[in-house]
Amino acid sequence: MSGSVVAETEEQKYEQFMERINRGEQIEADDWMPEDYRNALIKLISMHGISEIMGALPEKEWVPKAPSIQRKLGIMAKVQDEMGHGQLLLRVAEDLLKPTGKTRDDIMHDLFTGNLKFHNVFHMPAPSWGDAGLIGWLVDGAAIITQTNMLNSSYAPYSRALHRICAEEVFHAQHGEAIIMALAEGTEEQREMVQDAVTRWWESLLLFFGPPSSQVGKSKQDITIKYKIRPKTNEELRQAFLTKYVPRILSLGLEIPDETIRFDEEKQEWIYQQPDWSKLKEIMKNNGPKSQERLNLRRVSYENNAWVREALGQIS
Repeated sequence: MSGSVVAETEEQKYEQFMERINRGEQIEADDWMPEDYRNALIKLISMHGISEIMGALPEKEWVPKAPSIQRKLGIMAKVQDEMGHGQLLLRVAEDLLKPTGKTRDDIMHDLFTGNLKFHNVFHMPAPSWGDAGLIGWLVDGAAIITQTNMLNSSYAPYSRALHRICAEEVFHAQHGEAIIMALAEGTEEQREMVQDAVTRWWESLLLFFGPPSSQVGKSKQDITIKYKIRPKTNEELRQAFLTKYVPRILSLGLEIPDETIRFDEEKQEWIYQQPDWSKLKEIMKNNGPKSQERLNLRRVSYENNAWVREALGQIS
């Protein structure tokens, strides 16, 4: 008898939770939430936070190699911002982890063991200054599209963090665009540098948003949409990216490495060559071009700074 009462109570809590969600209310960290909602948030926010930290590494490589002191200061400030975003998001994830008994150390351990993924674009090489600019212009541009999609997320702490992060990401995208514009208006060699970067990154940019539902059947993205963590699907976000950036790329006289790309007026959607989704699967196994190098760099940094975490623990 007592078991049925508990089951009924949990069912009632879930019904009340969904009523709040469907009314557009936001959930706070101390509110009751179903486990699949909590787990979806932990996975999403942990990956987002770690991706901000790992995403600083390709640009960090260009801090000592930037072509002027102004560019050096600009990209250094951007790297610092990205690291700050990562720390902010991991703090949000920590609150969700408390009932599970896990900590931020567990998040880092999951990264190092491959149980926590970071975004596909940050496994890729950035061999030229054109890549540094393109990361700010198009990669951060893609990130803004995905993050603004969750500005009104049903989970209030994530929503608040995103409002702050997106405001700064706009500056990051403008910083990248300024680099690209300077190169595109420069010498033939500089224009070729930009074109090479676009060609090199195009497939990764398509992979950025994740596979459409047709590629994966009943997608995990359905949970985030069901619980109003985000409203749009992967493909809707990719279409928004193409709508915003294809005209801008072409306006600079650059070529998109896809002869099939066009806008279908009847369907009101972009037709494009599908990326190789098997590459995304390999990258998510940490088999990308720079996966292990960047993981090792983060691992060494984490180990070398253990004394700071221990000292702070003693103070608290």
